Amino acid sequence: MHEPLTASEYKAIAAGLQFPTNAFVDGAFRPANSGQTFTSTNPATGEVLAEIAACDATDVDAAVAKARQAFDDGRWRLRSPAERKAVLLKLARLLEDNRHELAVMESLDSGKPVGECQTVDVPDTIHTIRWHAELIDKLYDNTAPVGANALTMIVREPVGVVGCVLPWNFPLLMLAWKIGPALAAGCSVIVKPAQETTLTTLRVAELAHEAGIPAGVFNVVTGGGKEVGEPIGMHMDVDMVAFTGSTPTGRRFLRYAADSNLKRVVLECGGKNPAVVLDDAEDLDLVAEQVVNGAFWNMGENCSATSRLIVHSKIKDELLKRIGGYMREWKTGDPLDPANRIGALVSKAHFEKVKSFLDDARKEKLTVTHGGETYGGIFIEPTVVEGVTPASRLFQEEIFGPVLSVTTFNSLAEAIALANDTNYGLTASVYTGSLRNAIKLSREIRAGVVTVNCFGEGDASTPFGGYKESGFGGRDKSVFAHDNYCELKTIWIDVSDRSVDETIR
Repeated sequence: MHEPLTASEYKAIAAGLQFPTNAFVDGAFRPANSGQTFTSTNPATGEVLAEIAACDATDVDAAVAKARQAFDDGRWRLRSPAERKAVLLKLARLLEDNRHELAVMESLDSGKPVGECQTVDVPDTIHTIRWHAELIDKLYDNTAPVGANALTMIVREPVGVVGCVLPWNFPLLMLAWKIGPALAAGCSVIVKPAQETTLTTLRVAELAHEAGIPAGVFNVVTGGGKEVGEPIGMHMDVDMVAFTGSTPTGRRFLRYAADSNLKRVVLECGGKNPAVVLDDAEDLDLVAEQVVNGAFWNMGENCSATSRLIVHSKIKDELLKRIGGYMREWKTGDPLDPANRIGALVSKAHFEKVKSFLDDARKEKLTVTHGGETYGGIFIEPTVVEGVTPASRLFQEEIFGPVLSVTTFNSLAEAIALANDTNYGLTASVYTGSLRNAIKLSREIRAGVVTVNCFGEGDASTPFGGYKESGFGGRDKSVFAHDNYCELKTIWIDVSDRSVDETIR
């Protein structure tokens, strides 16, 4: 399942792809009500891939009406857990059958290296759908110990119509993180993919319908944030929004909820994640490999990217030397060539934003130890910048590109202070040979996920989300994600002798 193909095989698949172009509502593709479209392009080449339906509030209204009808009549939520599980498992099989097509489509649409799409994004997407499907018939409701005069049940019920608003950096995987638990719970969903990356979401909707998801339960409305995202956030008949993306946009969804129906909002937002390397780290080759992976995987377009290397001054030079060695394996170029691990940034506008951090580094006279070159107005090679202080923009702002800033420390207290010197709190990595130090840093760094002697986000069974400006309202992944999409109801039944006597009289 995870095997990569050759560059020529990927290019042959790309040449034969038929791209979906319309929104998917009530089990069918349909154009925007206005007839308007927007252009989807391959960021690596500038080639036009498709003209996609540019929806607006009227299309959102239509999708919400169909989703509400599907929820209210129970065509999905009232199916037995075993039936919903079987349908989602069939969806996972269809995704696996179409894995090469999905990997290539994802790469073309986003600029991501196709090798990573093939070996990470698509398999993890399939695994996520399967994991949540398997959980459906293993979540038990509860009773409460209220004594002999009453029977009390605490039951989960699906929250209703859910708006899933996705980012452009992991289109398939973030889709699975949202729809896996939402559909498992019995909700109806309206998905808004990022305007830059809509193709694979539309294809998954088509496969979901083929798998047996009823019409109206899984809808995709394509278009811009103002035209589609805001109407979803403000809609009085949307019960919840699950959002992954930037912190400023996350704030807007909280305002939309306050200004409409106080809908539930779950946010997974930005990060400025530290990799803290103590001088007792036992294997600097391992550290270097993990730091490079954390900083440059997916071109650094990753909310959990370890964009800040906070390293003890004693070992900084040796670690940077080894980091440079591992960076030679990270070639930049054509995303459809699996030999390349750094593809194109998602858009020219985003390229200019990331490049501005390199410009600032030069203005601040910081040392660019490795990389720093740009290509074709869309590619940026992996870059390491030394001498970054907390006063620098490189230390404080989320870059979302392949740029690693390096800051040194001399004491454990200083390392903790530097790690926490950010408005974000999504992830962190700690490298040390001391169990005591590993536990201390893991507890004192304010982040939702802390890894020790490795970079990662856990797996489908572990919750993912952040502290501070990195998250709000819940977690993605794991059994805890199901809580996002469920209401808790208490049912209190009086079984006392008094009620029986009164009934007889």
